[in-house]
Amino acid sequence: MNDREVLSNYVYTIVSALVTSGVEQVVISPGSRSTPLAYAFASTKEIEMHRQVDERAAAFYALGLAKSTAKPVVLVCTSGTAAANYYPAIVEAKYARVPLIVLTADRPHELREVGAPQTINQVRLYGENVKWSAEFPIPDEAPQTLPFIERHTVRAVNIATTAPFGPVHLNIPFREPLIIDFAETLPVSSYIKSYTNELQPAKQAMAELTEIIEKTTTGILIIGELPLGTNTEYLWDFIREVKWPVMIESLSNLRTEIPEDCQIYAITTYDALMKNERFKRNVRPQTVIRFGAQPVSKFLMQFIVQSNPQSYIVIDEDPMYRDSTHMSTHFIHALPGEWLSDVKLAHSQAEMAYVQFWKMADLLAADVIEKYSQFADDEGAMVQAFLTSIEEDADIYVSSSMPIRDIDTFLLTQNRPVQIFANRGANGIDGVTSTALGFSNGRKNRKTYLLIGDLAFLHDANAFVASRYQQCDLTVIVMNNDGGGIFSYLPQSKVKEHYEDLFGTPTALTFEQMAKMYELDYVKATSLEQFTTALSADKETSIKLIEAFTDREENVKQHRQLWARIHEVMEQWLDSL
Repeated sequence: MNDREVLSNYVYTIVSALVTSGVEQVVISPGSRSTPLAYAFASTKEIEMHRQVDERAAAFYALGLAKSTAKPVVLVCTSGTAAANYYPAIVEAKYARVPLIVLTADRPHELREVGAPQTINQVRLYGENVKWSAEFPIPDEAPQTLPFIERHTVRAVNIATTAPFGPVHLNIPFREPLIIDFAETLPVSSYIKSYTNELQPAKQAMAELTEIIEKTTTGILIIGELPLGTNTEYLWDFIREVKWPVMIESLSNLRTEIPEDCQIYAITTYDALMKNERFKRNVRPQTVIRFGAQPVSKFLMQFIVQSNPQSYIVIDEDPMYRDSTHMSTHFIHALPGEWLSDVKLAHSQAEMAYVQFWKMADLLAADVIEKYSQFADDEGAMVQAFLTSIEEDADIYVSSSMPIRDIDTFLLTQNRPVQIFANRGANGIDGVTSTALGFSNGRKNRKTYLLIGDLAFLHDANAFVASRYQQCDLTVIVMNNDGGGIFSYLPQSKVKEHYEDLFGTPTALTFEQMAKMYELDYVKATSLEQFTTALSADKETSIKLIEAFTDREENVKQHRQLWARIHEVMEQWLDSL
């Protein structure tokens, strides 16, 4: 067998193992050393290929694909700094628990650390930010090589898609020449099937959970961003059984399509309610049960610390469970799933008056929020107009900082299949546009919107290069307040010295020329009326960019007035009791 045949068998064995393991998508960036892998993927009809020349953007694009499909996505790049450019998205995938299969092509061992070009130390490049890392052998004719790489490829997919999901890294060295023989069909895999276990609590955990719930008179549920692929019907079954107020974060995607019989328990305005000390004193819970990631609301988590509940139960699929409050008293290792329907209470001491107290406060706050645009025309009013005008079967990808907080404030309970997504693993603002583009390509049957700030948009200016290589369908809403709006709400804003230089960081940039460069449909909005008109206007191209110009100081003023109005209504209500 000649070297070309050896190399061809090697890379097609990897691709075959990925296909056998359920991989359907690959994102490839150009490069020489990755030629054998790129050719093998490009010639395989079982895998859909996506392209992006910028590896940093490519990795976030793959992250979006994986989030939208809840399936592993492969990344392929050449050697050197190309692999390093994957790092930000890999960090996000680790903490957001998204399955990525990262394949980095590498130089052979004899070219490492000897000054060869485009060569860095890629072995375990991503450290603890991947669930697993392995280096493959150089392609050769040894009988052990193909079975080894086949099973290691399967292991990589298994590890990436076993709770908690996450990225894995395979470093693959190649010697020149790098050309392969194209194959019309993949080699038949000698590996048949993997069966992973369903993650559900032990009997003892179920018994103690039930006992704690049965003894609780005042308890709350908190539901944050849930693991990919979660069937939320089981959570609604659990809520019906427990009958506690449930703090529903926007990223949980339980705020929309709430079952009629669960409306009484659904609380969405908790962030605003937590700003009222009298209300908090009246609703201190005896027990807290949390599913999913920690919520966006800092005030809610501070409330947990202040309340010091007798039982704070975190249900998480990772033994390294998330609890930055350090207040948890119990941890249950499980995914939210069918076992939740098996929780049956022999009796319950839950106080209906407690539920009604929470719900009345929620309705009062929601009424004030619904009237917000009558008093304001800032970013919050625009987000509210956006949420009320959006069609059904739509996804909203949201940047960190103010956009996700505005979504969390203005997305109230409704009965439309609108879903919210964000990069909240590491809470960064980099790569958001690329993630949204990948996400939209993974859910082509639904309309996708991106809500983002101007600095986050600038962070990922290369994202739209992807639209030159594959069809992309996205409506982008950029809130341009010329700087970092989130800092205006933080203590730094009270220190005027150096504030604008270090935190406000105005750029005076607008994005009409960027839209022209990428041939995007561009609409400018300088008022709430213009913004509403822009939302309803038909798209002339597959990607539409709405740039809404707002004022940072006015945004802060209007948001604080909203909180003050809610506080006033709450005080009047509490005085009347």
